[in-house]
Amino acid sequence: MKKPSDSRDADYDIGDLLGLGSQSVRKNYYPALQERIDQLEAERNRYKWLFENALHGIFQANLRGGFVAANPAMARICGYESPEAMMTKVIRLREQLFCNSGEFDAIRQELLDEGSLSAREARLRRADNTPVYVAITLLRRPDLGPEVVEAFVADITERYQAREKLRQLNADLERRVEERTDELQNANVVLRYQIEQREKVERELVVAVDAAREANESKDKYLAAASHDLLQPLNAARLLVSALMDSNLPADENRLVERVKRSLDSAEDLLADLLDISKLEQKAMQPDFVHTDIGELMRGLAQEFEPLAENAELNFRLRAGTGTVRTDPRMLTRILRNLLSNAFRYTRDGGILFAARKRGPNLEIGVWDTGIGIEQDKLQDIFREFHQILPKGGGGRQGVGLGLAIVDRMARVLGYDIRVDSNFGRGSCFSVLMPLDTVTEAPAGRPIRDVPAPASSSFDGLRVLVVDNEEPVQESMKALLERWGCRVVTAGSASEAIERCRITDIILADFHLDGNRTGCEAIHALRRHFDRDIPAAVITADRSDTTRRFISAQYLPILNKPVKPNRLRALVTSLSASVNPVTE
Repeated sequence: MKKPSDSRDADYDIGDLLGLGSQSVRKNYYPALQERIDQLEAERNRYKWLFENALHGIFQANLRGGFVAANPAMARICGYESPEAMMTKVIRLREQLFCNSGEFDAIRQELLDEGSLSAREARLRRADNTPVYVAITLLRRPDLGPEVVEAFVADITERYQAREKLRQLNADLERRVEERTDELQNANVVLRYQIEQREKVERELVVAVDAAREANESKDKYLAAASHDLLQPLNAARLLVSALMDSNLPADENRLVERVKRSLDSAEDLLADLLDISKLEQKAMQPDFVHTDIGELMRGLAQEFEPLAENAELNFRLRAGTGTVRTDPRMLTRILRNLLSNAFRYTRDGGILFAARKRGPNLEIGVWDTGIGIEQDKLQDIFREFHQILPKGGGGRQGVGLGLAIVDRMARVLGYDIRVDSNFGRGSCFSVLMPLDTVTEAPAGRPIRDVPAPASSSFDGLRVLVVDNEEPVQESMKALLERWGCRVVTAGSASEAIERCRITDIILADFHLDGNRTGCEAIHALRRHFDRDIPAAVITADRSDTTRRFISAQYLPILNKPVKPNRLRALVTSLSASVNPVTE
């Protein structure tokens, strides 16, 4: 039997904590609590009823995947028997719900930028693959996930058909007005003559404008075709030379192969410079600004030039910043690579420093060398196309005078300043000055060879599928990858790959395939066939910004032709890291 003191303690512990310290309070509190619970339950049922019986479609989805939830109206709009059937069928909104993937990409980008969009007209794919016209309102839900959205969808097919009918009526009305106008023109000879003369002048102007536009487009098409046609055999030759260099050849043959490699490098550099100058002249190269780790970018470039420094017996030091800058990493890398190439080209002994440092609100990345230097009265000339300063005794492999012209123009596109300081006979410093976000200098400069190199990857048994419509490229890719221990299957198209390949770990696909097909389409088809998200990358000789952005929108890595073996090895290493073992 409890003591009175025990009873008092129990009442204090529970009653006070719940706010029910006395019997009268408890009697009053429980009915109110139950009433509130009933109200909440009724409200929940009301919202559930509205969701299930709404006339408009309502859904919650992940933009990178499929539906999370949907109501019956949404299923009816898309021609499915039930929301469950639609959610099971539609796994990816981009390819399976939207008729136009470009339209989905635009909607997704606007959502990421603005957070919502209202009454956007779009075409969705019904269960029978016919389009349905809808007005869709979307709202991001970052509290549920980075790309989770909620949407309200209204079927506007009838409105769309009415609008098309109205457009046709307007076109007919315009045609009738034109006919009446012609009748009036025939009634007034003088006025007709004046109008004809004016139209003649306008037509001549249109012809002149069209001719100029066609000439410009023809030039761009010629350059694009030339780049693709020239880079394809150059790519095959580079891969075959790399395979030969990995072989145990006699010393004389090794020297010949090395000379061939240097010749291919020169041809590739010249072609890349010509294409970049052409794009910059046409203003076809637009920057894609993103926040970039400046230290990682500088270390990657330094590792490219480390073998060159060792061969030339130069002291190569790196002092990389840490932090981020908002820039186009592709264009900034090209600028710095050209500056480093010039430093190594004109430095015979001594050393080269590649460093980043703060200058007020800006970041300066510079290349200091102990090379031949430049005379002061010639500093402004070095940025002209096809102009070189070749002092006596300069030596080294010479280019065609486009490297610094590209540096200057790319820097102007990015809004950066290029600074030059040179002492003739003692060395030069070329630096890029850019606004910084958050950058911290490294504590001190040190030789780049002190930075540990990444361990070489082993590809023994790695199953690689190469899709390319050029047989020489297939053969050269297979020869190089097999020397690295890979098991390679080659094909010219997705259908041929499905016939030849039972299973694969990674896919390397050329972008331009036969029949106006793309490597992106081939990768998606192979993933559907194998029912796996196989790691894949696109290899292309097309260096246009349009192609690069298109491939990036597919979330696929890009490797430009001609393929450099070290970059191919890095790509294969990256892809193989995400391979899930699958037995045959």
